[in-house]
Amino acid sequence: MSSAGLPNAFSRGIVTTVHQGDCLVAANDEVTFSTVLGSCISACVRDNVAGVGGMNHFLLATQSGSQRDKYGDSARYGAFAMEQLINMVLTKGTGRKANLEFKVFGGGNIHSGMNDVGLKNIEFVREFLKNEGYRIVSEDMGGSFARRVMFKPQTGRAFVKRLESTDNARLVREELAIASRQKIKPVADDIELF
Repeated sequence: MSSAGLPNAFSRGIVTTVHQGDCLVAANDEVTFSTVLGSCISACVRDNVAGVGGMNHFLLATQSGSQRDKYGDSARYGAFAMEQLINMVLTKGTGRKANLEFKVFGGGNIHSGMNDVGLKNIEFVREFLKNEGYRIVSEDMGGSFARRVMFKPQTGRAFVKRLESTDNARLVREELAIASRQKIKPVADDIELF
């Protein structure tokens, strides 16, 4: 292991943070996508023939029926985030759905006061991919912890680090703020862990 705690064969290269609502795609072997997840989900999709991949990051499976997003469809919501990522990888890759591989992360229940948004996100992403005819090749979802995920879009390598409770507290504050704006009411295989 290197001093950074990552396997020696892993070079971070150019690290690009994927924030909530983002969807990024690249084919450069120097690029690493990185994000921190609580109850959010990040899907990592790669065209295994073209060497093109991407990562999204969403908090809510669906938009609240009581309020429309003032900017229209938003990548904060699962269906839009998944469709956007798949279409971007298909466009920059071979265009063949059969060449896509999916790795999915997040969905932690990091705060007992939330209506297990993480579990709803996990159910959503599994159902979405199944309905679209895709298979998840690896995953690290659920639990009661936050995670840092790093993904190499060209090779498809993913690394997950489970985070300490101090990181959970910060993520809980951020997610509760977003959830309150969305009318969610708080209640009284080849993944390498590093």
